[in-house]
Amino acid sequence: MNIALNILDWQASAPGLSTHDHWRKWSLIAPAISADAPLPNCPNLPMMTARRLSAGSRLAVDNGLALLRRHQPEAVVFTSRHGELERNQRILDALAQQHPLSPTDFTMSVHNAAVGSLTIVGNAPLVSTSLSAGEDSFQQGLVEALVLIKSGYQRVLLVDFDNHIPAFYHPLMASGTPNYPYATALLLTAGETLHCVSQPLEGKPLPRVLPQSLRFLHSWLSGKREFSITGERLRWRWSCQ
Repeated sequence: MNIALNILDWQASAPGLSTHDHWRKWSLIAPAISADAPLPNCPNLPMMTARRLSAGSRLAVDNGLALLRRHQPEAVVFTSRHGELERNQRILDALAQQHPLSPTDFTMSVHNAAVGSLTIVGNAPLVSTSLSAGEDSFQQGLVEALVLIKSGYQRVLLVDFDNHIPAFYHPLMASGTPNYPYATALLLTAGETLHCVSQPLEGKPLPRVLPQSLRFLHSWLSGKREFSITGERLRWRWSCQ
């Protein structure tokens, strides 16, 4: 798979990080996030909407709204490896114990809840999609965004995010798996400043300390001309002009 595009604008949020200056300083140090740091505020979200969204979804919608209002994209792609896993576990627990289901959990448990909230709050009836592709969700989201660009949409908003992983699933997680809410939003256009080629991954992958989109952001903001992002089966080799 070959990807070529431009990034017109970006915004991101994670524990202890929110502004462009925060992220640029972070890109010059070791690639890590302190999960215990406070989450940023979400100034673009109405209070009632913020209350209904999970932590990662709040960050995703808030960052998406910021770029939506600055640039009016024509299509939007949301990616998330785990989606609303916390809500779904609460629903399953309630069913197992024969307790009433939370109406909010039921309504907001679907994978496209976050992107739906973005289009509703932003009053923007955009072409939208929400996908999950395991550890490669961000990279596959770029492929989806490229398809939309090739189809004629000039500005495509890509938002990658995730939430806390419930304790029930921790024994199944690989050592070092990131476990905190975050969101990365990129406004993408056709272009040649960024190129990416996928290759089969050889050997056993090393533990990842950051989700894919934050690994990309760390390397891109630090000014690296070439870098790689590994997934479950592929290595994504990036070059920047």
